[in-house]
Order: sequence, then C-alpha cells, then structure tokens
Amino acid sequence: MTTIDKKKPVLVTGGTGYLASWIVKQLLDQGFHVNTTVRNKANQQKYHHLLDMASESQGQLSIYEADLLLDHSFQEAMNDCELVIHTASPFKISGIKNADKELVQPALQGTRNVLFSANDSKSVKRVVLTSSIVAMMGDAADIHELNKGKITERYWNTTSSVNHQPYPYSKTMAEKEAWTIVKKQNRWDLVVINPGFILGPSLSRRTDSTSIDLMIQLYSGKFKIGAPAGDHAMVDVRDVAKAHILAGFTPGASGRHLTAAHQKDFLAIAKIVKDMHPAYPVPTKHLAKWLFKLLGPFMGFSRKYVERNVGHDVVFDNSYIQKDLKMSFIPFEKTVIDHFEQLVADGLIPDKR
Repeated sequence: MTTIDKKKPVLVTGGTGYLASWIVKQLLDQGFHVNTTVRNKANQQKYHHLLDMASESQGQLSIYEADLLLDHSFQEAMNDCELVIHTASPFKISGIKNADKELVQPALQGTRNVLFSANDSKSVKRVVLTSSIVAMMGDAADIHELNKGKITERYWNTTSSVNHQPYPYSKTMAEKEAWTIVKKQNRWDLVVINPGFILGPSLSRRTDSTSIDLMIQLYSGKFKIGAPAGDHAMVDVRDVAKAHILAGFTPGASGRHLTAAHQKDFLAIAKIVKDMHPAYPVPTKHLAKWLFKLLGPFMGFSRKYVERNVGHDVVFDNSYIQKDLKMSFIPFEKTVIDHFEQLVADGLIPDKR
C-alpha cells in the first residue's frame, strides 16, 4: 500500500504530449502542484496551452527542461515529488527510417533516466508508467494464439522487433526494463497503464500524434475508397489520463492495466460523423485486403504488417482496471463527436457542417 501526499508536487514527464496534456490538466483542475518537462523551455509556443490551463485552474504549474537521452536531466523536476507519471516516449507507426534511433533508444533510455532518477530521489514513492497494449501483443493476428483469444495483462508481446513493428517493440522493451529496475530496489513502487488506440479531443493544435493524424486523414478523404478492416481496442484520451491519476493515488494499485473501452473499427468512427455531417468524405465500406496490401507500402505500411493486422480484431478483457482502479469509461460516440468538433474548431479539418 502506497499513500501519496497530495500536497506534494506531481511530476508528469513530456507534458506537451497529446495524453500528457490531459493528465496535467486534470491534475491542475483538482488543485495539484504539477511539475512537467519539455525538451526546450525557450520554445514557449510548444507549451503555451499548459500555461493557459494553469491560469484557469486551481493548481500550480512548474515547467522544467529535460531530454529523454540526457542522463540525470529529470532530477531537478523530480525534487520533492512523491508521484512521478512518466508518459514521454515517441509514437510512430509509419514513415520510420531508423527504428532503433527514432523509437527504441529514446523509449528505453528515457525510461532508464526517469527511473534511475527515482532511485536517486529521496522523495519518490510511486512511478506510473505509460506503456501500451502493444507491449502485450505486437500484431492483431497474435490474439488468435492466446488463451480464449483475448488480450489480458498476463501477456507480453513476443513477435515484434526492430525490423517488424518497431513501435510495439520499443514499448515492450521499455516496460520490461521498468519492471527490471523496480525489482532492484524497495523504496518506490511501479504501476503501469497500457492504453489501446487513443482517441478524443486534443488540448493543443499539434498534429504530430499518430492518433490525431489518422483522424485528420479519415475526415479529409484519404480513406474514402475504403477503410482497413479489423477492430481496435479504443479508448478516450481523457479516460487514459484519469487512469494514470487513479493509478497514482490508489494506495493498493498494482501491476499492469489494460486501458481500453471499446472494440471498434474505423468504419464505426466514420459512420458517427457521416450520420451527423454527410458532406465529409469518410469511408462507407472496408477496403479489400489485397488492395490494402498493394497500396500499404506507399502509405508507410509493410505487406507483413497488413497481412498480420488488417482484418484481425483486437479482442480484450479490461476487467482488471475496472476492479483495481474502479475505472469507468466515456461512451464511444461522445469520444468521436468531441474529437471531431475539436479538429473542426482548431481548423485542422475543413468545416463542412
């Protein structure tokens, strides 16, 4: 049992990220003092939305500069913190030129840096790590080989590598490293959040999140001729943020937490928007797998990726997070509508309503 002093600052690494911004906001709205890290403190434009949130909240925000690849760079931001929420990690699934340099090393080294700093800190009692459902499975096809054909917290991704599915591989290696490090000490504990495919409104106009980029492509007509078949484990970004905070402040929280709410495909997203706003060029059918396999390499997806993911459903069991963190989830329709409205309001997709 780990009890966190709510009067102490909470460190959220990589605070400008899609998910991290929501964690920062929810903590600030609850009146916490939040320390967060950015790569370049001089570039205030990147984190101006965080400053705006802080000014409108009951909480307090402190900005620190840190780099995933620089040893000890998180130490100052961690001072006096009992809870550390480590979200900072690159997320790319296509257009990768050097997977080891772009994904694996930043994820691995960043995790080491933060957790070694936790070792050196006199105050840290708990670290909540953002991992992913892809640390449990690499390809959707893997699920067919699991017990009862469902993903649960007991499974680890064994099929990804630097050359195939490097992003899942990076998340798997980083989480395994975290569990190795935590076992070598007994002063702080580790709780892990493993989100599925994250959707929902962004707090900034940045589009470098893969989730946001895919939604922009979906509403802009890139998949008009058809969407790839196969259900994903989807979840609202606001729920994932809430899960991290619950994991931090629930004294008995432990282990990994598959954080997903809805088994849906991209056509389900498109239908919600199409029914409300028919002018948008969203897909109304699935794209034939053979055609997706042909076009995939031009879109940044290997034929092996298409073969092992398109047409395969991600089936999951989220009962543990509901039990351990008393977690409930936002309805799927609300997630889609709120995300769509944010993209229109921010001018990231044309207003055809």
